[in-house]
Amino acid sequence: QVQLVESGGGLVQAGGSLRLSCAASGRTFSNYAMAWFRQAQGKEREFVASISRSGNNAYYSNSVKGRFTISRDNANNTVFLQMNNLKSEDTAVYYCAADFRGNAPASRNAYEHWGQGTQVTVSS
Repeated sequence: QVQLVESGGGLVQAGGSLRLSCAASGRTFSNYAMAWFRQAQGKEREFVASISRSGNNAYYSNSVKGRFTISRDNANNTVFLQMNNLKSEDTAVYYCAADFRGNAPASRNAYEHWGQGTQVTVSS
């Protein structure tokens, strides 16, 4: 079992930046592919970005490609999401997820462990 705790959300103006963090505990962090998903009010949870266990490969949804960067620090059991040039449509609750020995898939069904989420609100 791995526990995930997100932080770094908040209110930001359009065009601004935020950096989300997800701290993991409980198991060997480097055994888990990690991802960020988000869920806007009234919508389904959607894939944002994922990163391989080593950190060598990262994947993004088309809506955030070029603006968001996912990274991880295996020594400190943390995954990050740097969000730049934020838009009002990025407003959502952002969730960190972990997939044991996975290949960083985009499907939310592949992820066994989830954090509680952190709210990101972008004002226009």
